[in-house]
Amino acid sequence: MVEKKIKGRKRHIVTDTQGNLLHVQVHAANIHDSIAGVGVLRAAFDKYPSIRGASADAGYRGTTKSYVNRVGKLFQLSKKIASEWVVLAKRWVVERTLAWLNGSRRLSKDYEISIRSAENFIRISHMFTLLQRMA
Repeated sequence: MVEKKIKGRKRHIVTDTQGNLLHVQVHAANIHDSIAGVGVLRAAFDKYPSIRGASADAGYRGTTKSYVNRVGKLFQLSKKIASEWVVLAKRWVVERTLAWLNGSRRLSKDYEISIRSAENFIRISHMFTLLQRMA
């Protein structure tokens, strides 16, 4: 799980280990990641009860970590990166998915007025990416 900052809004996505989009949530940028992460993971856990755990960056510590522990799932926070470049095992999967989404011109800026249409354009862009990979 990771967020992409857009002026005035934040985009949170949850992916599986293959980089497939499981859940997306867009909200106002004035909500802290650790608080918004609870809603994002709650929706993902409800939609996919087979999820055994989550991996996130340090912005999701605190409220999100206590929520995941309370529901009995595993939660792995990635540590702060040292001075040298280091591969973080599962975190790159979400970053790669965000990179695929950034290839869509419609997602380059916040063109959408409603949050629901912003979330749906993320889903449409991801479906388009998957269709391109199948061809």
